[in-house]
Amino acid sequence: MFQETPIFSRLVAERGDIPTQVRGEADRIHRDLARVMPWVAASDLPARTTPDRPAW
Repeated sequence: MFQETPIFSRLVAERGDIPTQVRGEADRIHRDLARVMPWVAASDLPARTTPDRPAW
């Protein structure tokens, strides 16, 4: 989407491809967490309640 716009190309040239760097870092963190934490589906987790917010 953004790769086709001149402003995006100029920003990448000046600052680097930040979206790609962030995506790569997020993938790395995801892999690291997968190694140290067992995967649990969010639907399997118990509902969390706080005094100021009901669990719906």
